[in-house]
Amino acid sequence: MGRLKLSDEWWSAPTEAENGRVIIVTGRRDMDEARALGVFNYRVEVTWTYEGDRNGMPTYKTSMLMDEVNTALSECFRKDPVAIITGIYTGDGERNWVFYTRSLHIFQRKFNEALAQFEQLPLSFYAEEDPEWTEYEELLKTEITEGTD
Repeated sequence: MGRLKLSDEWWSAPTEAENGRVIIVTGRRDMDEARALGVFNYRVEVTWTYEGDRNGMPTYKTSMLMDEVNTALSECFRKDPVAIITGIYTGDGERNWVFYTRSLHIFQRKFNEALAQFEQLPLSFYAEEDPEWTEYEELLKTEITEGTD
């Protein structure tokens, strides 16, 4: 298999949590090649729970740290694409990253390597098989495109 070419094109759109608070959804475009390979069969959701402002968004200090973490993760998986970040949800006191990976074990090792420079973060993990990329399909429905009313 040749080097996987991943899009670095992203979009963002607001959506609403069940309680009415705004959640900013950021999705990655053009994942067809990665999906077609049929090897990224596990979805991993990483959740960072934080004390938000009155609207449930991260404080400036927290958002800066989240950006540093996001950069470290993106760089790690760009160099060694055993996992792909496909979506990021921020709001209502949580930041959720969604990854698709080939191997849960290797993902865990690479994830820990990527974040070794940071103090312990308030992260929780959820993983399941999702060879059809059903979460990604749902994510795509939140994109606002031209001509959308």
